[in-house]
Amino acid sequence: MPFINRLLQWADDRPDGTAVVVAGQRLSWEELREAAAGLVDGSPAVTVLCEENSLHFAAAFTAAVAGERQCAVLDPAWPPHLQDEIRKRIGDAVPAADALVAGSGLVDGPAGSPFLIGLTSGTTSVPKAFSRSRRSWRLSFDASVEFFGLEPGDRTLAPGPLAASLNLYALSECLYAGSEFHTLARFDVGEAHAAVSHDGITRLVLVPTMLRLLSERGLSGGVDAAGIRSVICAGSKLDARTLEAARRWAPNATIFEYYGASELSFVSGAGLLPGQPPEQLGTGIGTAFPGVAIRILDDAGDPLPDRSVGNICVRSGMVSDGYLWGDDGHALQNVNGWHTVGDQGYLEGATLHMLGRRAEMIITAGTNVYPHEVELALASIPGVAAAVAAGPADDLRGQKVVAGIVPSHGGVTATQLKAGVEGVLARSKRPLQYFLLAELPLTDRGKLSRELMLDWIAGNDPPGPAP
Repeated sequence: MPFINRLLQWADDRPDGTAVVVAGQRLSWEELREAAAGLVDGSPAVTVLCEENSLHFAAAFTAAVAGERQCAVLDPAWPPHLQDEIRKRIGDAVPAADALVAGSGLVDGPAGSPFLIGLTSGTTSVPKAFSRSRRSWRLSFDASVEFFGLEPGDRTLAPGPLAASLNLYALSECLYAGSEFHTLARFDVGEAHAAVSHDGITRLVLVPTMLRLLSERGLSGGVDAAGIRSVICAGSKLDARTLEAARRWAPNATIFEYYGASELSFVSGAGLLPGQPPEQLGTGIGTAFPGVAIRILDDAGDPLPDRSVGNICVRSGMVSDGYLWGDDGHALQNVNGWHTVGDQGYLEGATLHMLGRRAEMIITAGTNVYPHEVELALASIPGVAAAVAAGPADDLRGQKVVAGIVPSHGGVTATQLKAGVEGVLARSKRPLQYFLLAELPLTDRGKLSRELMLDWIAGNDPPGPAP
């Protein structure tokens, strides 16, 4: 793993400095080195790590990727039968070559060797598994440290589960950069605010839903976030209201948002400096990351002109090595050296506009509608705290556009919603039906789930706001 030699360096240079903090408990660089070294001889060629956030997790993950070892991190919230199936598949797919790791100790393995078995998020079906090399993450670290301006003096809080790739990467990136990493036992707004207030947090890494909660409740509760100098947000484009709340709560922070995929790593991103007016509205998600080239190709692999919607394709050294299982031929594709996971978008000059997965596209009366476009438009309407769009079946149109609305304090009317999308969305893209919700449909990792929204609609049981 490309952070272990760095970890050894930090443990020599500043052994008593703080490396990792989990729920208020601390490991110094020396303590983390010793804890991982004590586990490494007992770590097999392939480790399946499945546990909640803890200091032990940090040490066990470090040991599990030393030498030529490989590690798969499972979400402990997944049901036992799913965990068992994944363990079996890993055992079938990866040879347990324990001779390769015997006596290797706490050192980095060869750059081109695989170290991480990544898993796409899932709670019901078996997720796809892909492999990443140590070289790909080293290149990713160098790119993200440069792009986000991570410094050794930073204190990063990633309040989500370490089983999620966003937070696992943040932990590893901090170990690589010699920067202090903080997380919680589990996501809790109050505990996250306490860490910001009392632990000198300078950097947040989180998904938009978490940022919205922390910002709005932080403003209402008087939580001082003036010490935060950067916010890194991933998972979906920031809507205007979340961005506004975050800038008010953390006025000195540069707010970064980026587009990427587990199989591709970083693709594009943008940073909004304190006081700088937003330049990219709507679906724009910045310019290419360091070391990344972007093209928009059609299904035949031919380049498309500016502003033409097609497959977002990248060329970079950060792309994964492919799937161990779950490759249906339409997941990670390689077209003449350009890789895509099927996300749709377009280029406008150097700026990438990300519209969403082709599988999520709503086809209504012959018009292609991407839910992400609808959600961004709705979230900018006063009275709307959050929004989700979906496309249930419709006898007349094939699918119809509907939206779930979480109202902010004071509520929102149907007239306000309809007026708010006029001039922003074409008539064919405007929702035909609205549902008032008490909460967004989210996965256990805090990501928006349009499938759950459709289940609520089908069951006539969306959770409405309290009376």
